[in-house]
Amino acid sequence: MVTVAFVFGFLLTCVCADMVADVVLSCTLVEEGVGLGGSLFTHTPATLVLRDVPVASDEPLETLTSFVPPSIPDPDALLFEVKVASPEIPNTHVLLHADCNEEEVKCDMSRYFPSGNQESSGSAFFMVSLNVVGGEFSTALILQTLAVKKDHLTLMQNKLGLPLSQSGTLLTEVIFLVFSHEKSVSAPLRGDVILNCGFKQQEIPLAQEVSVEWRLQHRGKGGKVFEMMTRLDEAEGSTVVHAERRGSSMDASQVVGEGNASLTLTTLKLVDEGTYICTVRMGIVHAQQVVQLQVVQPPRVSLSEEKQSQTLSCHCATYYPLEAQMQWLSLSPADTEPTVLPEQGSLSSHRQHGDGTYSLSSHLSVPPTVSPGTTITCRVSHPALDGPLSISLVVERPQPGFYWWLLGFLVVTLLFFYQVMR
Repeated sequence: MVTVAFVFGFLLTCVCADMVADVVLSCTLVEEGVGLGGSLFTHTPATLVLRDVPVASDEPLETLTSFVPPSIPDPDALLFEVKVASPEIPNTHVLLHADCNEEEVKCDMSRYFPSGNQESSGSAFFMVSLNVVGGEFSTALILQTLAVKKDHLTLMQNKLGLPLSQSGTLLTEVIFLVFSHEKSVSAPLRGDVILNCGFKQQEIPLAQEVSVEWRLQHRGKGGKVFEMMTRLDEAEGSTVVHAERRGSSMDASQVVGEGNASLTLTTLKLVDEGTYICTVRMGIVHAQQVVQLQVVQPPRVSLSEEKQSQTLSCHCATYYPLEAQMQWLSLSPADTEPTVLPEQGSLSSHRQHGDGTYSLSSHLSVPPTVSPGTTITCRVSHPALDGPLSISLVVERPQPGFYWWLLGFLVVTLLFFYQVMR
C-alpha cells in the first residue's frame, strides 16, 4: 500500500517553488526469535514515510493526498520517518504511481547490526528492502535513528524501546544504500551483458574503502564471479581485482566517481545463467542487490518438402531455453484467415547439442483434402523471439506423370497380392 502526501519546498529566494512529496509505505518488520522448533520469524506491521521525494512539475496535484501524523502518538505503532535527499534514493518517483499502475510495493524491514558496532552511540540501525513487484525498482537502505531530546514527556516505542519524536515517529536517516535498475535481464548466447548495481552513502563518508563482490547462484550451486577492492580517495594504484570468471570486468573509475558497481560479462555461455548477487561493503556497513540473468538463443527455422510422400518437415534448430512450440496452419485460396490444421504432425524428441542448445522437428503429411494453391505454414513460438516466426510454402498441383506413376504402383501392388493369394 502506497500513500502520497504533497508538500511545497521553497528556495530561499522564493523566486520559484520545487515540489516534493511524502510517500507512505506499508511495511513489515521481520524479527527472528526462538520457538519450539528452532528459529521463528515474527512479522509486525510497520509504516515507512519517505520525506521530500521529488515530484515532476507537471504532476497533477489532485493525485497527491496529505499525510498527517497521528494527533495522539501511539507507543505501540511502528512509524519510521526518513528523508530521501541525502543520499538521494534513485527512481523514487516510481513509488508515486505504484497504486495507480496496479503495482505492488514490497517493503520489508529488519534490525541491522553494523560490523564491530554494538550501538554504543545509542543509535539503532535498520535494513529496509524496497521492491516494486514486476517493475525495475529495487533498493536496499540502511537507516540510522536520529537523536531525540528526551524529557519527562518523551514516549518510548514499546516494541523497540526507542524514543519517539513529538509527532510519534521514529526519526531516521539513510546512511547507505545499494540499488539496481534491472532486477532481471535477458542476453543472447555468446553475447555480452551488463548487470546493473550501484551504491550511495551520506555526504559525510562512512569510509573511503569500498569492496564490491559479485556471486552467481544457479541450481543449488554458487561461487564468486568477480571482486574489486578500491579506495574512494585515490584515483589510481589502490585497486585490487579478482576475476574468477574470464571475461568479467568492472570499471574502477566509475566505482569511485559514480558509485557504479555494475558487472560486465562477455561471450556468454549457458553456465552464466542464474541469480547474481551484488554485495557492496563500505566500512562497517554492507548491502546487496539480486539480478536474474537469463541466457537466450532464438531458433533457426527451416521448412523442407518430400514431394513423393507429400510430407513437410519443419526444423527448429539451436534454441534456448527449452520452451519451443510448433504449429501448422493452412490458408486456401478461398479463405481470408488461416486455420490450424487438426493434424499437428509428429514431433521428434528434443535434441541437445554440445553448447546446451536444443533442436526439434515436426513432420506433417499433407491431407488429401488440401487443394492446390493452399499455403501451409509452420509457426514457431519461443521466449527468445519478439513474436511467432512463420515459414510457408504453397501446395502445387501434381505433375501429369504423377498419375501414371500412381496407377502403375497400384497395378504392381495388385499383381503382387494376386500372386501371393494363389
